[in-house]
Amino acid sequence: MLRDAWFIARKDVQYLLRQRETILWTFLMPIAFFYFIGTITAGIGAPVSRDSLAVRLPVDAGLLAEHLLARLDRLGYEMVRPASDEEFARSPRRITVPAGFTDSMLAGRRVTVTLEREEGGAPQSYDEVRIRRALYTVLADMIVMQDAGRPIASATLDSLRRIARPIRLAVSTAGARRSAPVGFAQAIPGTMTMFTLIVMLTSGAVLLVAERRQGLLRRLAATPISRRSIVLGKWGGRMALGLVQIAFALAVGTALFKMDWGHSLPMVVVVLVAYAGLNASLGLLLGNLAATEAQAVGIGVLSSNLLAALGGCWWPIEITPRWMQGVSLLLPTGWAMDAMHKLVSFGQGAASVAPHVAVMLVATLALGAVAARAFRYQ
Repeated sequence: MLRDAWFIARKDVQYLLRQRETILWTFLMPIAFFYFIGTITAGIGAPVSRDSLAVRLPVDAGLLAEHLLARLDRLGYEMVRPASDEEFARSPRRITVPAGFTDSMLAGRRVTVTLEREEGGAPQSYDEVRIRRALYTVLADMIVMQDAGRPIASATLDSLRRIARPIRLAVSTAGARRSAPVGFAQAIPGTMTMFTLIVMLTSGAVLLVAERRQGLLRRLAATPISRRSIVLGKWGGRMALGLVQIAFALAVGTALFKMDWGHSLPMVVVVLVAYAGLNASLGLLLGNLAATEAQAVGIGVLSSNLLAALGGCWWPIEITPRWMQGVSLLLPTGWAMDAMHKLVSFGQGAASVAPHVAVMLVATLALGAVAARAFRYQ
């Protein structure tokens, strides 16, 4: 039986790998998606850099204005002093300190510092909070110095920053931080998961429908090859195609895009092999249920894109609402993506994805059994 099944599987995968559609979606399109999606989303999770803040500071602004800039620097701003008004106006984020800033504050007169931004929304609100904090801190420092009877000078103002604060905020983690994977860490596993499913539900299903329409399966029925060997061989051909696709994606992701697969690469391979088997069963089942090639392609494309979106292939499922994360764990794409995120992005051990592999294996056997019962020669 195994010899006959191997013969059928080998012939099927050889035929599929010669088709232009299979070559396109197995080898070419994944590379394009790796590059574009990985490049576009690479900066989302990058460390936050210091914000550039252009400053217009009059000559007579005084010591407290310089103290204000020092406070802004500590709050994460990179202070820039443009050489001309035109350069200042081109800056996307800028503040204007009024003339006589120090003298006005010491005299108790109202002072207005102007913030200008080219963009609004949450980033502007964050800037307002930080700049207000710096202004209030400067005001508090001045009041402390006046109450202590100390002169307003650079040395005394600098000494305030070194005074131990009577109240401290203790910050500790509430567990391991789970930052949603971005860039190639999301794009490569997501694209690989999606395209493996697409190829199985299109090329894998269409071939079986075409063989039935052309009478090739009826010819197989007339040979000494048993029905069980034929079904196993058809499943094996699709499984082999999935493994070729996954191996290619792993190699390209590592060589061209420097993908780091974490410390549990063998378990990543186990997860992907189990996923390929599940997809082979899905492709075989669709090939038996579809009446025409067009129907197989339509159902395959629609269902694979829907499963990819809901399973976290297009975006990190961790950024979605809780209910959507729960839905993803009911889908084969969600099982694969959650397992790879645990192993690759969150550094968890191989045991953490053992349930994922078990569920995929059970689903592979169950769907394979249904596909075997639904298999028909004509």
